[in-house]
Amino acid sequence: MAGLKIRVIYPLRSGRIVLRTDEDWNRDVEAVEVSPDGTTFEFRFETDNPYFYFKPCIVDGNGLHWAQGTNYLAITDTPGGKDLYPHFFSGSDGSISDVITIQSRIQSNAYRVRVYFPPGYDENTLKRYPVLYMHDGNNLFFAEEAFMGREWQLDETMDRLDAMNLIDKVIVVGVYPNDRMYEYTKPGYEKYGRFLVEELKAQIDDKLRTLADAEHTAVMGSSLGGVVSLYLAWQYPETFGKAGCLSSTFGYQDDLRERITNEPKRDVELYIDTGWPEDNYEAGRSMRDVLVRKGYQFGKDLLYFGFPGASHNEESWGTRCHIPFQFFFGKPPAL
Repeated sequence: MAGLKIRVIYPLRSGRIVLRTDEDWNRDVEAVEVSPDGTTFEFRFETDNPYFYFKPCIVDGNGLHWAQGTNYLAITDTPGGKDLYPHFFSGSDGSISDVITIQSRIQSNAYRVRVYFPPGYDENTLKRYPVLYMHDGNNLFFAEEAFMGREWQLDETMDRLDAMNLIDKVIVVGVYPNDRMYEYTKPGYEKYGRFLVEELKAQIDDKLRTLADAEHTAVMGSSLGGVVSLYLAWQYPETFGKAGCLSSTFGYQDDLRERITNEPKRDVELYIDTGWPEDNYEAGRSMRDVLVRKGYQFGKDLLYFGFPGASHNEESWGTRCHIPFQFFFGKPPAL
């Protein structure tokens, strides 16, 4: 018989938290232990089933309140148990901020950004989040802002992966370019990188509930945005521990191949992909091989995929961005 601990963490003001499971959706499962501050409720299960579904609920003077979103999937015999940060009174979808203007002393100009907040961000204030910084932020969320009216539908993808219990909830910061042809290539990406590290990330970490270390901070982009993403991870591995590079124009106006060949290997996780034919297929394959020769290993700190028939556009990138999201922010079992 397998065992499992489930810890529900929530800033409860009144009542108690129970679980309902697919064994009997009408029966309350009570916590076996509650933290002294009343924020962590621990439940223990022993079952012959390899998995089951459940939901946290609040029981208070107003009745029973179910957690928002889809049912949680529990895989039994998970070492260390499972920590949850549910929300009960706000919607099951994430939200997108208005455009925020960030002044840059380094660049002597201003940048516009939008922030995607995962479901429950405002309600469950005990949760801290990984952060994904994405270039070409105008193409991520809204068709009316995107190039040729095509957006990544990034918020929908993040919400769906969360509903599937596949990834940790993630804050996404979409940075709008001022001059992407300059900012995403050498030498322009040097100052742009300093802006992200010294100014933008500092403000995001100061104002939002982030996990600020490199392990929980990623950067991603497509085409030239993939080039600058790899540059940032290579230049600032203590800041960006993960980089996603979709259909990247490696070799167009950068020194990444030479730097990676001649400099020590960085402790970062990298995702590279290309469409085929064209879509920078040769450049992506070549960069993959450079990274493998440097010591990166498939499935450990490097993933590469080629997508037959995929085009060089936002629609194609949006349909496959769930792959690097799962690689960077997935929930693998502890060993």
